[in-house]
Amino acid sequence: MRFPRSICLPVAVCAALLAATSALVAQPANEASLDQLAEALVQLRAEVESLDQELDILSQEHRHEMTSLAAQKTDLEANRNRLRLSLAQQQSALEDNRRRAEAAGMTSSQLTPLLLSAVEDLDQMVATSLPFKREARRMELADIRQQIQSGVIDSHRMVNRLWAFVEDEIRLSRENGIYSQTIELNGEQVLADVAKLGSVMLFFQTDDQRVGLAEKSATGAWSFSAVDATDGAQAIAGLFDSLRKQIRQGYFQLPNALPR
Repeated sequence: MRFPRSICLPVAVCAALLAATSALVAQPANEASLDQLAEALVQLRAEVESLDQELDILSQEHRHEMTSLAAQKTDLEANRNRLRLSLAQQQSALEDNRRRAEAAGMTSSQLTPLLLSAVEDLDQMVATSLPFKREARRMELADIRQQIQSGVIDSHRMVNRLWAFVEDEIRLSRENGIYSQTIELNGEQVLADVAKLGSVMLFFQTDDQRVGLAEKSATGAWSFSAVDATDGAQAIAGLFDSLRKQIRQGYFQLPNALPR
């Protein structure tokens, strides 16, 4: 069995004290031996006091650690109870929504074709929209379509997920900011920073300081092209600099990136 260091050390000191006392007692009782015994006793007493102080410190640390662990345990139990309550509330809300949907006469099988039609419409919208993270957005729609077709998730829950996707699209149409994505520039895939102005215009800036914009052709296809004109390049660079400084409102004179 392993004992704490704070207990083992006093035992060792006592053993050393006994050994020193026995050795000195065995010698003739003269003044020199008495002086040595006194010196040994002083030294051992100092060590005992030092170890006693160390034991007090260790005991305080142990008490503090136990207090901290008790507080953590209380917090974890409170969090667990809150999660259980939240889960119970969500399950109750889900059952309530399911009952209301069934009462309204809309079953899961009836919802499925409507959901698939909505997914196709959204996918077509994303495919022709501003080329901002388009692949990721369409992949999310493909995942929703697959789950609807497989029936892995209840159609009523898929309505909520599809609506969340629509809300994300609405949010993207309102936000201005800088993001990172891969673009095709002169037939080459390039990682670039893109400045998105709502769902209206999209500019880019590469690591080698090439700048440009996304343009929509007469056929509806989007492409990225570099801007070589000094004024236009400086204006785009100024836009990126302002957005990085969190300046999202103001007057900016930019090359025309609106669909023509």
